Amino acid sequence: MEKKKRLTKGALVAGIILIAGGLLVGPTLLAGDENKTKDQTKETPVYSVKTMDAQKKTLYAFLDVNGDIESSQQAGVFPDMPGILVSVNVGLGSFVRKGELIAEVDPSKPGMTYMTNKAYAPISGIVSKTPLSIGTTVSPNTNITVISAGDMLEVNSWIPEREIAGLEAGLKAQVTLQAYPGETFAATVNRVSPVLDNASRTKQISLKFDCYDERINAGMFARIRINTRSYPDVIAVPAEAVVKSRGIDLVYVIRVNEEGQALSDLREVERGVSLQGWTEIKSGLGEGEAVIVQGQQLLCGGESVRIIGSSIAQTGGVR
Repeated sequence: MEKKKRLTKGALVAGIILIAGGLLVGPTLLAGDENKTKDQTKETPVYSVKTMDAQKKTLYAFLDVNGDIESSQQAGVFPDMPGILVSVNVGLGSFVRKGELIAEVDPSKPGMTYMTNKAYAPISGIVSKTPLSIGTTVSPNTNITVISAGDMLEVNSWIPEREIAGLEAGLKAQVTLQAYPGETFAATVNRVSPVLDNASRTKQISLKFDCYDERINAGMFARIRINTRSYPDVIAVPAEAVVKSRGIDLVYVIRVNEEGQALSDLREVERGVSLQGWTEIKSGLGEGEAVIVQGQQLLCGGESVRIIGSSIAQTGGVR
């Protein structure tokens, strides 16, 4: 009996040792397997970005001003004698030909009767000023109405003194009218006043439309964008593509490795002018290279990227 108890006790001790050994070995093996699994599942992060191709284009510096459309050739209709206006044959906007009867004036006085005095159109054009009403007393100095040559329209504007640098005849402009939203009409600066108005501190300029358009009428209000300077055939990218670090201008360019994977490539560039949301790149970048315009905030260069936006150059946008 005593021998059997010793055997039972010995077996219990051996079992405890084996169990303890298993507990000691087990966690180590599990930890090894876990590390192995982590190494197998670890992946390189991929950043989503939007890109746009560097483009060769012309950048413009411009000046936005308001103006009025007027005829460059106008003539007033005046009577030859004083008297009472007894008839008016035209209205505002009427087209008249040179020599056409415009109005009649009765020069009669009490006790004296005279033939009516006739006033004729001095030029062909459109009546651009509301004629005086019948019964109005007029004199040879009274302008009954104004006739404007309809095919000789110009846009007149007054430019503040601070903006007159660079203004000269020949500058190209785009004119927009409230009557035709979304449409632009090409014009050219044909005259710049040689003097500055002392009271308003402005200088008058006039522009001619490049093409005649019957929809444009004298008296219309115009919005004018004058291209004051141009930078032709420059390599340009959206302004947001250029980042500055420690005083150096940089862009992120897309590079494809041998495995066909897209990577970010940090490139130092020389920046030129920035106009209308575009920045000129003088050196460091070629036409057609894809630059990152969104998502570069998390990049340092060399990261894997996923392109989620198409470039304007590839989709046929403005060049």
